[in-house]
This record gives sequence, C-alpha cells and structure tokens, in this order.
Amino acid sequence: MTRVAVSGIGVVSPLGDTLDEVYANALAGRSGVHRLEAPFSHRLVAPLGATARFDGAAHFEPPKLRMLDRVSQFALVCAQRALDGAADPLSGLDRARAGVFVGTGMAGTLTSDDGYQTLYSDASDRIKPYTVLMGMHNAPAGWIGIEHGLRGPNLTYSTACSSSAVAIGEAWRRVASGELDLALAGGSEAPLSFGSLKAWEALHTLAAIDPAEPSASCKPFSRNRSGMVLGEGAAMLVLEPWERAIARGALPLGEVIGYGLATDATHITRPSVEGQAAALQAALASACLEAAAVDAINAHGTGTQANDPVETAAIKAVFGARAHAIPVSATKAVHGHLLGAAGALECVLALLAMQHGVALPTMHLAVPDPACDLDCVANVARHGLDIGTMLSSSFAFGGTNAVLALRRAG
Repeated sequence: MTRVAVSGIGVVSPLGDTLDEVYANALAGRSGVHRLEAPFSHRLVAPLGATARFDGAAHFEPPKLRMLDRVSQFALVCAQRALDGAADPLSGLDRARAGVFVGTGMAGTLTSDDGYQTLYSDASDRIKPYTVLMGMHNAPAGWIGIEHGLRGPNLTYSTACSSSAVAIGEAWRRVASGELDLALAGGSEAPLSFGSLKAWEALHTLAAIDPAEPSASCKPFSRNRSGMVLGEGAAMLVLEPWERAIARGALPLGEVIGYGLATDATHITRPSVEGQAAALQAALASACLEAAAVDAINAHGTGTQANDPVETAAIKAVFGARAHAIPVSATKAVHGHLLGAAGALECVLALLAMQHGVALPTMHLAVPDPACDLDCVANVARHGLDIGTMLSSSFAFGGTNAVLALRRAG
C-alpha cells in the first residue's frame, strides 16, 4: 500500500475560510452558532444555525453563478483552495489518474426550496431553467471535475452525516492502492433553507436555544444537551502518494492511514453501539493499528440525546479500560453539524490538532452526563500533547458509520 499524504486543504466554514482562522477559533472555543436572521426565522421553534461568511458573487461571474447552488459554490472554492495549498499538484499529472470524491447529504436544498416556493406559493408555472442541474447531488463533484479537467472517477456519496468521511475514505483506498495519483476528496453542504430546517425540526433533533448564550446551544456529551445545530460549509483535501508530494516540494499536512466502514442495520435513526464499534475496529484494522496506539479521538458528538451515550459506549467497547485515558473532542459544539460535510471539516480539524499537539475543546460541557464519562476535554483545549495518531468518527442516519485513521505529518 502507498502512503497517502494530505498535501492541500480548502475550507469554507462557520469557523472561517482559512486554516489558521478555523484552527484558532476551534482552539479558543469561539462558536459559529448564532440566531438565524432570515425572513422565515419567526416560523422556527429554535432559529439557530452556523453560517459561513460567504458571498458567491465574490468568486463567480454572474452567468456561472446562476448555474450554481450554494453547495456547489462552496465545493468549487474549497477545491481551488486545496489545490492552491498543495504546491501545484496538477503540474505534469495525467488527469485520467485524478479523481473527485464528494460527500453531501442534502445537496441543492436551497434550489429545491426556491423551486417549490415558485410553483406552489407563487403559483407560477416557470422555475429556473437550471433547477435540475443545480439541485442534483452530483453537481458539486461534477463541477470540480470540469473546472480542473480531472477525468478519473467522479463520485458522489450520500450517506447522511457520514457522507464526506466515506468520500475521503474511498478516495484514500484508490490512492493507496495505486489506482490514482491524486484525489480531491471532501464534502459540501448548504442545508439552511426553510424547508430543510422545518424538516429537521419535525424530527425533534435540533437544539433548543440557550437563553443565556445562543451560541452555546449545542452541548455534546453534556447532561443538559438538547440536540444539534445545523451548519453549512465545505472542506476539500488533496490526497496523493506521499513520495509524489515530497518530490514536488509540498509540505504534507498529515496522512490518511486507514478507513473503517460498518452499518448498524438496526434502525433508520437510532444509533447502534455495535455498528459504531465495528467501524472503529475496522479503521484500526485498516491502518494496522493496535487500540493502544490511538492518541486521541475526534468524536461524532452531535449533542443529541440518542447519539452521545451510544458513541461513548462504542468507544468503551473498542478501547476497554483505556477508553477513559484518550482525549475525546467534539467540535460540533462550535461549528454546528454540517451533515454531509461534517466528516471532512472534522478531519481537517483533527489534522490541525495533531500538527499542533493539541486536543481541541468540547465546548459548553458544564454539566457532564454520567452516561458520557470519557475524557471529553471539557471547555479548554489541552496543549503539549504528543498526538501521532487520531481517529475521526462520522455516524449517520441510515446506519452508515465511517471512521478515518489519521497520522501526524512527519
């Protein structure tokens, strides 16, 4: 198997648009969650969201912008940023050996909402001519391939909240096996439409507004947690053989060393200890790691009543008595739940945390839940750690569980 470097990263997120900004805000526990100010906010039970500071008009000319849902705008900008940070990885590349792997859970929901509004509320028989092309799930991946002339596999994964972790894992497999010389992999999500928010609200999974501090409404692993907060954004990674990146003068930001995938096969929404544990174990086996070699975990940590104790139990099942000694970070508290893009953004945060020898804080954890009794790095980052390997977990409705095994650059 070929070593696979992460040689470039691009982000658009509620924590910022540069790696330094994203890391600094996660490190300090500065939350991107806030009250939503939208025409429909008064119709939401808890008008919360984690939005990206992003204006598509600053990146695309009007004719192209009219063809792009926000989810594709995010993906294209992140892909370019990842390539820009990877020291010209397309130079001299056979682009038939370069692929695109993108995860998205809800794809062009803003376009769909707009079309429904036009047809049903405005009673018009005409909608935007590009509605299908803007709303289809594979639009972000398709646009990236077109933009950069990448003629290898162009694949979209939609496994709900594990979508982008699956995309990165599947891209890793193809680069590690020698099938590809480069992959752009990650996820994009723009789910903050009225219809999407009302649909999630109906599932009773969204957090109540913290009356004292709305930005602290998502409280993973806390006894007083009430749910998740939806976020928007994207993250894309350049994956390539380690030797190729080094030969070109790139400075790898880390390494993907394994990937575990397992399915609950029990219930469409209720998570399974056995399914999550199987994915963790599969990631260890894929990376040829003993459980004792894992230095930290980036948890799925949604802040819902159902997920957090199940994830705790799964970690205990895999790591046994050592589970309580492993720092566990849940960063959705500050960037929200990016659904299909969550795994990619959290993979980025895990890579940055390893690079700096830090366990990122799990914010808003003032009242620990006895059922979530791991070392959840409550509220304050932990510095000066030797974190050589880390697991980043993404678990999903539908039961698709994906875990990425990562190694610090060096």
